[in-house]
Amino acid sequence: MRWILIRHGKTRGNLEGRYIGCRSDENLCAEGIEELKQGTYPAAGKVYTSPMRRCLETAELLYPGIPAEEVPDFRECDFGEFEGKNYAELNGRKDYQAWIDSGGELPFPGGESRAEFAARCLEAFETIRKKAPQEDCALVVHGGTVMAIMEQYAMPRKPFYDYQVPNGCGFILEEDGTWTQIRR
Repeated sequence: MRWILIRHGKTRGNLEGRYIGCRSDENLCAEGIEELKQGTYPAAGKVYTSPMRRCLETAELLYPGIPAEEVPDFRECDFGEFEGKNYAELNGRKDYQAWIDSGGELPFPGGESRAEFAARCLEAFETIRKKAPQEDCALVVHGGTVMAIMEQYAMPRKPFYDYQVPNGCGFILEEDGTWTQIRR
C-alpha cells in the first residue's frame, strides 16, 4: 500500500505569491487546471482531500469517478493576519520579520503555529491510516499538509521545509517510509 501525497493545483493567489491558507477558499486558476491535465499521476483506489475548493477540484481532475472523502483537518494552515498577503505587502512588518527569523516556527499573528498545524494534520492522517483500505490512497491536500506528513513518516528524516513541492506535485510514500517524488 502506498500513500500518494499531492499538492493541489495552482490558484490565482499562488501565482501572486500570496499566503493562501484556510481563510481563502480559492478555485484553481486556468493555468493550474491546464498543468494538472498535462501531468501523469499514480492510480489510487481511495481519495482523501482537504475540504478546500482548490483540493476538491484537483482531486476531481486527477481522479474522476472516485468519490473523495473530505478530511476537515487536512485544510491549510491558518495564516492569520498574513492571509492573502504576499512578501511585498508584509516586508517591513516587525511581526513578519519575527516570523521569518524564527524559521517559520512562531504562530502567525492571529493564526496557527507550524507545530499546531502539523499536529492537526498528523492526527487526521493517523485516523485515516487506521481505517484505510489495503489499496493505494491519494491525499489531495496543501503543501503544508504534505510537508507535515513527510517530515513525520519519510525516511531518512528531514526537516519540514525540505519537503516543499510545487503545485500539482508531491510524493509517493510507502508504509516503510521510503518515497519517490511526483513531478508533473
